[in-house]
Amino acid sequence: MSEREIVVDVRGLHKCFGHLEVVKGVDMQVRRGEVVVIFGRSGSGKSTLLRCVNFLEDPTEGTIEVAGMRLAGGYRTRRKRNQIRKLRLHVGMVFQQFNLFPNMTALENVMSAPMCAKLGKEGEIKQRAMELLDRVGLAEKAGEHPIRLSGGQQQRVAIARALAMKPDVMLFDEPTSALDPELTGEVLSVMKTLASEHMTMMVVTHEMGFAREVADRMCFFHEGGVLEQGPPAQIVGNPQQPETKKFLDAVL
Repeated sequence: MSEREIVVDVRGLHKCFGHLEVVKGVDMQVRRGEVVVIFGRSGSGKSTLLRCVNFLEDPTEGTIEVAGMRLAGGYRTRRKRNQIRKLRLHVGMVFQQFNLFPNMTALENVMSAPMCAKLGKEGEIKQRAMELLDRVGLAEKAGEHPIRLSGGQQQRVAIARALAMKPDVMLFDEPTSALDPELTGEVLSVMKTLASEHMTMMVVTHEMGFAREVADRMCFFHEGGVLEQGPPAQIVGNPQQPETKKFLDAVL
């Protein structure tokens, strides 16, 4: 693992909302093919970290490098906005809410980003979109609008849409938190398949069973920083920090 290319490199990341500092000096590296699960209490800064990696939130301080593109936090100039757009071509993100376009079919949702980015001819993009829908088990739903799909199906379309850009890293921000247990299983199954295919993934989740099965590394977030990290067997089986143990005792 240590010899693999670093895909995400976060250095000295701080994020403040007014006087409230949510992320406090985080350093994190994610290597190609690595699955990193980030867990912790609500409000600990987990989701904000992911949103900063994709520059949905502009870091207050620090630098973020994705697939060799480095950007620093601070004021957004026109040049920086252009750099952010280029960086996002390398990042796929799946949110708690599905955020599909309600007026588009599943197929059109998956095609939307590569069409806007002009990543090929329409026929080629459509073919890849169909392949991705098939990959998440929804080829037969290509012509359906989101309102006709279950929550689990919508989230799987959202995963296919993120994959359509051929990202270097996939970010998952509590992708099953809005789903009931049966639908949660559908989404986690797709994510497990991606992990088995060595997709680089950063996953914010409380699904400890998923984490133990597929994570290469687990990071416990506490009060804006990484309090403890390591392989699942170590973190779940023998946590070193009292706060980590207290959290795990509550969720396992």
